[in-house]
Amino acid sequence: MNSSLIQLLVLAGIAIFLILKLRSVLGTRDGFEKPPIPLDEVRPRVRRDFEVVEGGPDRDIVDHVADGSPAAKALAEMKRAEPSFSVGPFLEGARGAYEMILMAFEKGELDRIRPFLSDEVEATFGEAIDAREREGLKVESNFVGLKEMSLQDATFVQDSGMAEITVRFVGELTSVIRNRAGEIIEGSTKEIKRQRDVWTFARRMGADDPNWQLVATSE
Repeated sequence: MNSSLIQLLVLAGIAIFLILKLRSVLGTRDGFEKPPIPLDEVRPRVRRDFEVVEGGPDRDIVDHVADGSPAAKALAEMKRAEPSFSVGPFLEGARGAYEMILMAFEKGELDRIRPFLSDEVEATFGEAIDAREREGLKVESNFVGLKEMSLQDATFVQDSGMAEITVRFVGELTSVIRNRAGEIIEGSTKEIKRQRDVWTFARRMGADDPNWQLVATSE
């Protein structure tokens, strides 16, 4: 055996030794390799000490009246009778109705608000407007804005489906009263006064007509 062959055998032996050594340190990868474990499986699971409670208070109601109050129960019954009804949009409509009705009354323009008034309120407004005209008085008003608005009460009669909601308004406006000669006898065009009203609106829930009518007024 010559020296070249001996050297080749020695190198081959060294190579086999190194391969076996590397396999013992790094391991092998044969066939399907198991994917790495997701991090959420490695991290310990945190136990929740609370439960999510569904079916809590209706914020559309309890944001305006006390939870469990007669008014809250009446509003909930209105929603059951007419699922499309919501307190928030009703109050937005009441805000616009207040300005429209108040300004029409101040100007004596009863015809344009007649559909939004009950027969009793229409008669009361009409008498007041007629009395002003007989005395030759004219009211000039400008609505500045609504300072406050709150839902005070609500009732619902299941047998008839009639609903009533009472709202308190505090409006700001300028107003003057002029006599036949056009002279200002009351008020000021520059002084803003506050108008306080408590109005009750009524409607039969489920009816085709979506309009609420003003059925009572007080201060």
